[in-house]
Amino acid sequence: MAKTKYKTIKRTTTFYHERVERFFKKFERKSPMKFTTKRSVEAIFFLLIFFAFFGLLAYKMTLPKMLNTFMQTAYHLLLETVFYIMAICVLMGAISKLLTEFGVVRLLENLLRPLMKPLYNLPGVAALGAVMTFLSDNPAIITLAHDKNFNRYFKKYQLVSLTNFGTAFGMGLVVVAFMTGLGFGKGALVGVAGAVIGSIISTRLMQRSTLKAYPELDAPVDEGFGGDEQQITFKSEGGVFMRFLNSLLDGGKDGVSIGFAIIPGVLCISTIVMMLTFGAAGENGEYLGVAYEGVPVISWAANKINFIFEWLFGFKDGALISFPMTALGAVGAAIGLVPRFITQGIIDNNAIAVFTAIGMCWSGFLSTHAAMLDSLGYRKLIGKAIGAHTIGGLCAGIAAHWLYVLLALIF
Repeated sequence: MAKTKYKTIKRTTTFYHERVERFFKKFERKSPMKFTTKRSVEAIFFLLIFFAFFGLLAYKMTLPKMLNTFMQTAYHLLLETVFYIMAICVLMGAISKLLTEFGVVRLLENLLRPLMKPLYNLPGVAALGAVMTFLSDNPAIITLAHDKNFNRYFKKYQLVSLTNFGTAFGMGLVVVAFMTGLGFGKGALVGVAGAVIGSIISTRLMQRSTLKAYPELDAPVDEGFGGDEQQITFKSEGGVFMRFLNSLLDGGKDGVSIGFAIIPGVLCISTIVMMLTFGAAGENGEYLGVAYEGVPVISWAANKINFIFEWLFGFKDGALISFPMTALGAVGAAIGLVPRFITQGIIDNNAIAVFTAIGMCWSGFLSTHAAMLDSLGYRKLIGKAIGAHTIGGLCAGIAAHWLYVLLALIF
């Protein structure tokens, strides 16, 4: 009896399994796109996670208030934070262009050149990469790496490590100006020192792991390595006034481009992070459907282990850990969280020092490292670069905290 029942179940299972396969094959033949069982499973899992995430938020906040908070938070971030950051980007873009036009960048490069070999095991010309990324953003280092006159000074493993070296200073001027504009200049300067420490660790780790896995890269860069040749020059033409005016306008345009580029990150990433960081706005814990409300999952989880973050970074509130988490993907989105932290009264100069260090050192490297190494033709090193830079960013934050503690004891 049991054997007959087993055979019946087996035949039924086989029958339905064959029907499912025939359905997908038939759909695949009719569909203009390649539709496989694997893709369908991926779509189902995505829908489950998507509806589970927003369903839990809606269950806690109610659906109308959740939707209103979602849109209100994005709207307030756009008006109160994004345009402020964009204004800083425009001004700093103009200033950075002036510094380049009138030779200050070259002067800084010459001053920093002697430090490159002992600190980073890089040739002196790498100092130009640090200055350029500090004044603009991560991709500036790849523009230099594609220049034949620049990369001929490097060995291959050193040139690859420029992805870590340059990223550690990305958008540095904007981050420092933003923090200083909020009244935390002292913390921002300490943060820059922390970012330098993190950049040294990240670059050295990348070089060491690269040489260990691929010792053949300990060789001079071949001619033409890095793609098309591009000449990085600072030659100027025209009178002083026209050069000044053109630099202001061109630099401002570059700043606008950076400002527009951070909008998706701030509105999408920061909105979701805030809705998982802050709680209800009502006095009695009720939801009002206003901006910056949410279900504080991140704060709750971080507060459970905040003794670790307090010792490493000096964070007094678990909600502050959302800044480093956001900086992994986009530093523009991360600094968009700071005004809300100030409103909540949970931030101080120590936290700003840590934010500046991690924000500069990571500067959204998860979203840029893959493309940067791919453009250099070394996609196989993406994992090593990301691992080294993760450690470097954490060390930058830890160093900034303890540097601030040391300076607070001295002064």
